[in-house]
Amino acid sequence: MTREISRTLRLLAAAAVALWLLALLFPPPAQGAVPERANQYRRLLIQAAHLQFGLDAPISLFAAQVHQESAWRPAARSPFAEGLTQFTPDTSKWIASVYPQSLGPAQPYSPKWALNAMARYNRHLYDRILRAAADCDRWAMTLAAYNGGPGWITRDRRLAAQRGADPNRWWGHVEHHSPRARWAFKENRDYPQRIIHRHQPLYLRAGWGGPAVCLERP
Repeated sequence: MTREISRTLRLLAAAAVALWLLALLFPPPAQGAVPERANQYRRLLIQAAHLQFGLDAPISLFAAQVHQESAWRPAARSPFAEGLTQFTPDTSKWIASVYPQSLGPAQPYSPKWALNAMARYNRHLYDRILRAAADCDRWAMTLAAYNGGPGWITRDRRLAAQRGADPNRWWGHVEHHSPRARWAFKENRDYPQRIIHRHQPLYLRAGWGGPAVCLERP
């Protein structure tokens, strides 16, 4: 028993050292600040966004999305997702197969590929969020679909309509309705909220450009 406890303590100590080293290599951005490392990817993001959405692309919104996904760390990895824009392996393969000419083979750890794929996927989702009451609702649903999958947004809108809410409005309507598990529901609803209202203003103030999207909640 004593030997087992000793082994467990050694493993915990090793994990603590690993986390400490990661913090040194990839320090989190200061609260309320654009990470310094974001600037090296700024031009790539702007090019990718303009390619998919034209000169009026919401650059600061997309920058806020990367901020939320990985804090601009191209080597970021979670149990389910990879790279700067945190695509799951299945989604990386899928989008590369659907848009082979513009994306090529899936390379989630390549910043250029990841930013192009994020912009392309945002365009794909945005074009399929039909009949939204306003662009503000449409972007919120697009972001929620990026986070949790478009199939869930379809089910959530259907459930909202069944309960008497407006399926074409996110804020105050669809956002409150979903059959998901509580933890998944909270994560998904926090996602557009953080990107639009917490992180987007940082990039607008820093002059990243693009129109402000839905800064005031309807």
